[in-house]
Amino acid sequence: MQPAIPPDLSILSLVLHADPVVKGVLVLLVLASIACWAVIIDKSLRIGALRRDARGIVAASPPMAPPQGETLAAETLRAGLAEWAEGRDADESRADFHRRLEQVMRAAIAARLRAAENGLSLLATVGAVAPFIGLFGTVWGIMNSFSGIAASNDTSLAVVAPGIAEALFATAIGLVAAIPAVVAYNRLSGGFGRLRAEAMAAAGQVANRLARGNGERRLRAAAE
Repeated sequence: MQPAIPPDLSILSLVLHADPVVKGVLVLLVLASIACWAVIIDKSLRIGALRRDARGIVAASPPMAPPQGETLAAETLRAGLAEWAEGRDADESRADFHRRLEQVMRAAIAARLRAAENGLSLLATVGAVAPFIGLFGTVWGIMNSFSGIAASNDTSLAVVAPGIAEALFATAIGLVAAIPAVVAYNRLSGGFGRLRAEAMAAAGQVANRLARGNGERRLRAAAE
């Protein structure tokens, strides 16, 4: 099929006169890019909120009443306080008790951050696949352009340029979708990694306070 020759080489004209397969590729890449930006904005805001929330773990002064809410700090402290309330086993050292408390709080932190990280795989997938989808659109567009040249027996630039331009435009859109996705995936993964390290360190501090508080509680009970 001879491709339609657009009246000019503007982006809108290239898209409107593109081959249906190339149009499908462009739509798919644009939708993927929109989805990636939605994930980028959501995860960036979520990292900021979780980082502010993680400071509440360090600021906690147990023993204390279990906090309410569904925040990272509240869920972590509730898990630690619930384990602390069970007390230390008779043959359990303070170090082992501290380790147990820390493991419980670390598990709560890991579960919360795993849920917050959902969606990052989309960025990795788009970053890896989008250039190849764009390349497919480019190859298809060039093949279609050559078919049009063969059908018209005209090799003038006016016939060749539009098909080549729309083909290369598919590659450009693929890169536009992929590059931000890859950059954002690396930055967000690093952000979640730093957040995890901060929260885990805070859990260790709280576990130490709880273990020390349990020892003081035992001394008071023995004195009474």
